[in-house]
Amino acid sequence: MKKLVAYFSASGTTKRVATDLAAAIGADKFEIAPKQIYTSEDLNWMDKKSRSTLEMNDKSARPQIKNELKNMAEYDVVFLGFPIWWYTAPRIINTFLESYNFANKTIVLFATSGGSGLGNTAKDLKSSCDKTTNIISGKILNGRPSKEDLKAWAESLKL
Repeated sequence: MKKLVAYFSASGTTKRVATDLAAAIGADKFEIAPKQIYTSEDLNWMDKKSRSTLEMNDKSARPQIKNELKNMAEYDVVFLGFPIWWYTAPRIINTFLESYNFANKTIVLFATSGGSGLGNTAKDLKSSCDKTTNIISGKILNGRPSKEDLKAWAESLKL
């Protein structure tokens, strides 16, 4: 079973966890890089006109991705990481899911968060996938979990 850790990281926090997770489970890694990088002003959730606020208030927003993964068909399991924005995944995650065929694949969500959990994120993302895609809610991976803990978590999923 071939595994991929795909992630979006606006500030570097999720990237650290994704890098450690990929190393711990022997998975390939792919960064979901936005075509237009998010600045600190874009990420100011207190500003109702900031880019991230506008995107999250528009369920149809699909920020463009700069890079493309050429070999998605090779992967059976995709660990998909992102920061929690407004209690769910950033809209660029929908862009990613709608850009590839995830039919009969398993997606395991993981996230970093300043305070909220994954909530309904798996349900929110389901409409961006094929009906045969298995989305597992996963967990919040804040701080710096050890590679041993990350490996144990991934193994506990019994994929």
